[in-house]
Amino acid sequence: MNSKKLQKATNISWHEGEISRFDRYKILPQKGATIWFTGLSGSGKSTIAVALEKALYKDGILSYRLDGDNVRMGINKNLGFSEKDRQENIRRIGEVCKLFGDAGLIAISSFISPYTHDRDDVRQLHIESNLEFIEVFVDCPLEVAEKRDPKGLYKKARAGKIQNFTGIDDPYEPPKSPEIQLRSHEMSLESEVSAIINYLNECGIIKAKKNE
Repeated sequence: MNSKKLQKATNISWHEGEISRFDRYKILPQKGATIWFTGLSGSGKSTIAVALEKALYKDGILSYRLDGDNVRMGINKNLGFSEKDRQENIRRIGEVCKLFGDAGLIAISSFISPYTHDRDDVRQLHIESNLEFIEVFVDCPLEVAEKRDPKGLYKKARAGKIQNFTGIDDPYEPPKSPEIQLRSHEMSLESEVSAIINYLNECGIIKAKKNE
């Protein structure tokens, strides 16, 4: 999506401050980045995101978790689940994540985000801003996610009480080349979190603590 086409306001200009992103990075032992969890409802995205945020906190790393349901109770409360609304939902979250990254924080974003083109748009937004975008595909078979059904949503969707439900009457387009792929039905929560933290260390986004 071309962001220029979405710009409705005219006679506006970007106002630069005197503190750069890299000035902010000097305060924190980390670099700004976005960790973007994508996967079916019930795949384990939110569970992993919560555990990751806690693990980073214990290591003195500042992050902020953005969860699909939580965001829809605030900034995106006016959006539904049509393809158009899903697209706008992801666009807004991508912009919010970019702001967190520019501030030097690690944004932990947990959204089904079923469409490849929407995720690619968010990735491109980060590339243009020279920010790391780490796509984490929480790979879980539909039958496993549906069996878990922690919110009872699949049951309602099968009964026709929920429309446009991903995996039932709406498609999910899995990432072809995610930075990290977690098979949540085969991996422990600890190993999933470790895989992400190891990646962040390897990329230089965070610094591994030296043994004291």
